[in-house]
Amino acid sequence: MIEQIETYLHHGNYVSVRTDLKGKYKEYCLCYSCNKFYPEDRKKNCPIANAVYELCVLMNIVAPVWECKEFEFKYI
Repeated sequence: MIEQIETYLHHGNYVSVRTDLKGKYKEYCLCYSCNKFYPEDRKKNCPIANAVYELCVLMNIVAPVWECKEFEFKYI
């Protein structure tokens, strides 16, 4: 099967993405289920998540976290 790829403007840059995965970052990223994840408060946020975010900004990518040794399940 050949995946469909699309290009779109994301934060001021044109990026390519598999159409079936576009906009699904939060569904797949382990950080969003972690008790150490505070994306609105970088000082309180997990240092690993901050490093991943900085790399994403620097390289204009989206990199979901699939595995992490520091993960703590977030109880809602």
